[in-house]
Amino acid sequence: MTLRLYNTLTREVEPFTPADPERVTFYTCGPTVYDDAHIGNFRSFLAADVLRRWIESPLCELRTDDDGTHQGPRRVVHVMNITDVGHMTDDASADGGGEDKMAAAGRRLLEAKKAGKLPADASVDPSDPYAIAAFYASRFLEDARKLGLKVAMEAEGSPELMPRATEYVEGMKRVIAKLIKDGLAYTRGTPGARAVYFDVQAYDAADASEHARYGTLSGNTLDQLRAGAGGRVDDSHQQSKKHPADFLLWREDASHVMKWASPVDDPSEPWGEGYPGWHIECTAMSLALLDPGNTRGEIDLHSGGEDNIFPHHECELAQSCAFTGHKRFARHWFHGRFLLVDGEKMSKSRGTFFTARELFERGHEPAAVRLELIKTHYRSNANFTEQGLKDSARTIERWRVALAQCEEAAGDGGGAGEHLAAFASAMHDDLNISGAIAAANQLRNALADGSLEPGRKPAEALRTMDAVLGVLALETTVAAETAIGVFKGVEPNAQVEALLCERRDARASKDFARADAIRDELAASGYAIKDMAGGKVEVSKSL
Repeated sequence: MTLRLYNTLTREVEPFTPADPERVTFYTCGPTVYDDAHIGNFRSFLAADVLRRWIESPLCELRTDDDGTHQGPRRVVHVMNITDVGHMTDDASADGGGEDKMAAAGRRLLEAKKAGKLPADASVDPSDPYAIAAFYASRFLEDARKLGLKVAMEAEGSPELMPRATEYVEGMKRVIAKLIKDGLAYTRGTPGARAVYFDVQAYDAADASEHARYGTLSGNTLDQLRAGAGGRVDDSHQQSKKHPADFLLWREDASHVMKWASPVDDPSEPWGEGYPGWHIECTAMSLALLDPGNTRGEIDLHSGGEDNIFPHHECELAQSCAFTGHKRFARHWFHGRFLLVDGEKMSKSRGTFFTARELFERGHEPAAVRLELIKTHYRSNANFTEQGLKDSARTIERWRVALAQCEEAAGDGGGAGEHLAAFASAMHDDLNISGAIAAANQLRNALADGSLEPGRKPAEALRTMDAVLGVLALETTVAAETAIGVFKGVEPNAQVEALLCERRDARASKDFARADAIRDELAASGYAIKDMAGGKVEVSKSL
C-alpha cells in the first residue's frame, strides 16, 4: 500500500507521487508575525508536520512516476515562510485592502506598554516594524519547537528553512518584472499611487491547455469573480484593472511602514516605492529554496489552512506557473480544515480564543496540546475542548508508561508487527490519524494486559509510531508539589491550599455539597482540579 492523499487541485484522494521519492520538496504557508499564533494556526502547521513525519517514516511507501513503489525512510526538504511584510488586515481582498498588520501590531503593543501589560520578555520598540516582526517571530519559533514542529527545530541550524519575506523582496521584484515582460502583469495608476496587477485573462489565454486555469484550485470561475466573488474585490480599484480578479503584485504607498524601491531595469514603466503583495512572497521563496534555477518548475507538496485556498493559493498557483512556464506549481495541494473551540469558532469575547503559549502557561503540557490538535482528521473540523485536552494528556501518559515498561524489560519482548502494520495502513489511507492512534493504543493495551511481552521490539514499535505522532519526546511540565496539591503550570497558593484542605475534610465527612461548592469556587477563580491517587489534588489553570 502506498500513501493516498486528498489533492485540493483535483478534489480526489490520489497517490502522492513526488518527482524524486528520495528527496521530497514541501512548502508550508507559515505565520504572519504580528501577534502570537493561536491554536487554529498551529492545527494547520501540525497537520503539515504529521504529513512530513509520515513521508519520512520507514513505514511509508510512495508511488513513483513509473508506477513503482519506494519504501521509506527518505528526506523531506520542508520550508515554512515567516511573513513579516505585505499582509494587510483585509487579506481576503485581491486588492490588498485594509491596514498594514505591522502598523496595527505596533499600535497594540504601544497601548499594552502604556498599560503595563507587555509580557516580561517584551523588549520591543512598538514604532519599529522590524523589531515587532522579530519579537513575534521569536515567540512563534519558541512555541513551535515546544510543540515539536520539525521545520522549526531544523531552522535553529538552518534558518533558510524558515525564510522571512523581507529577506526575499529582491526575488519578488524579479518575478514581478518577468511577469510584466511576458505580458502577464501590468502597471496602473498615477505616480504616488501606482500598482502592479497580475492579468488573469492573459494567463488563461496563454497555453491554457498546459496549466491550471485561474480558479481551478478554489472552484471559482472568472465570471463569478467578475461579479465580485463575495466582496473579495475593492470597487475603488476596479476602474484601473482589466478584470476584477486581477490581483495585486506590488503597490506604491508612501504611508506603508515597510517599503522598497522598485526596479530600475525598465524606466519606461516604473512601479514606484512600495511593498509587495501577499501572494508573491510564497512564489519567490518556495522556488528559490526548493527549485533554485527553475530546473523543475514545480515542487512536490504545498500546504496551508483551508482559508489559504482562495485567494492566496489560487493566486500563487497562477503566478508561479506564469513565471516558470511549467504547467503546475505543486504536484499536490494539502489543506486542513478549521479548528472549533467548544463547537464554535474561536472568539475572544466568549473566552474561547487561545494561543499555544496561553495553554502552556496554564499548565497544559505541549505534548497534550499537540495530540489534541492532530487527533482529528485534517479534512474534518476539529473541536478543541478542555475535556479533550485532559483525555489527550492521559493517553500520552499511558504511552509513556508502556515505553518505560519496555525499556526496563530484559530481552526482545513480543513482536509488534501487526500493530505497526495497522498504524501504517491507517496513515497510508489519507492520514487516518484516528486509526493510527488506535493502533498505538492497541499496542499499549496489549502490553498492559500481558498479551504482549515487553522488551526491545515493542519499544522500537512505539518509538516508530511516535516519530510520526511526535509527542513522547516533548518536554513535560514541571509540577510543584505540596502536602495537599500538585500544582502544574501555576504557583502554589496558600488560599487555594486552604480551600483544598477544606474540600478534603468536607468529602471525609460526606458533606459533598460543600465539596462541590469549593470546586465551583476554585473554577470561578480560574483553577481546574483533579483528584489523584493518594489523596492529593492536581491543580492547573482552567481554560
